[in-house]
Amino acid sequence: MEASGGDDMSRRFHRGLVVGKFAPLHRGHQAVIEHAMRTCDDVLLLSYSKPELPGCPPSERRRWLAELYPTLQSLVVDDPWLEEHAPEGFPFRQLPENDAPVDMHRRFCAALCEVAGGDPPDAVFTSEAYGPGFACALEQCFGRGQVAHVEVDIRRERVPISGTRIRADPSAHRAWLAPTVFSSFMPRVALLGAESTGKSVLAAALAERLGTVFVPEFGREHWLAREGRLAFDDMLLIAREQVGREVALAHSAHGVLVCDTSPLTTRFYSETLFGRLDPELARLSRRSYDLIVFCQPDFPFVQDGTRTGPSFSDRQHRWHVNELSWNQSPVHIASGSLEVRVRTTLDRIAQCPSLASVRIPFA
Repeated sequence: MEASGGDDMSRRFHRGLVVGKFAPLHRGHQAVIEHAMRTCDDVLLLSYSKPELPGCPPSERRRWLAELYPTLQSLVVDDPWLEEHAPEGFPFRQLPENDAPVDMHRRFCAALCEVAGGDPPDAVFTSEAYGPGFACALEQCFGRGQVAHVEVDIRRERVPISGTRIRADPSAHRAWLAPTVFSSFMPRVALLGAESTGKSVLAAALAERLGTVFVPEFGREHWLAREGRLAFDDMLLIAREQVGREVALAHSAHGVLVCDTSPLTTRFYSETLFGRLDPELARLSRRSYDLIVFCQPDFPFVQDGTRTGPSFSDRQHRWHVNELSWNQSPVHIASGSLEVRVRTTLDRIAQCPSLASVRIPFA
């Protein structure tokens, strides 16, 4: 670890600034952020990229930062964010392009610091050669006080990795990513359908054939634990836990993660049972997957003690048909016997470009 400015290594700062694309957020970025946290009373994180880089949309970067650094103020900025949050008189109507002049980026970051509120940073932390010039430019923009530059592992000796290398092959470089970040890059197949359409059985069978793991359905477990008495607040709890399980199991998966349901199903129950939808659950219900396997109700309904009944199942099936017609994820219709469903689903996985790295076993 190195610092420009002589004694900045041991100096305590009031407010630190860390800026990055965080595409993706990797251990090198974390080293910079965590050093700033150790030496500052407060830290502001700024992230933006134009164009956005593959696999790292603003929604995911916001999630990574919120989950890893919940106590820090993070602004993940894109053009829609500026339109919604930039105050009147903000000097930028759109993000600067990544290849825009460096002075434009420096002024943009200074303006974002003003939007963030609070005192301007008195230190900027980077692992890049541009750091000293950036600190000097911030001093000029703020017009008061010194802004120190603190270098962290600029030679990449502690964390020899880059976002470019990770984006080229996330699985090969998964050790450099926190579990919550890597989960965004693990290909995922979600099984959806009405009650008693064989989702759980198919999920287990696919995971076995693919040599990977599957994410169990938390909603049913929670329903049993509550003896069937669910409240509106349980809906968001179920969706959060389901996504949390995906994140937790991504590091145990091999090639692909099979998900027995998604928050879209929880949205159905929220709207149907309570007539309303939590905004966060609405957002989670739009979670994308590399493939959605939609199980058909083409065999007799089986009551296992936790299901509502055939008429409710029919209603649930029709609701999913309508929702999936608007969904952006590829959809495979699974019907027939379990053997047929497994075979046709494996064939469909083999055709998905985003699942090209998944090893499909021979029959």
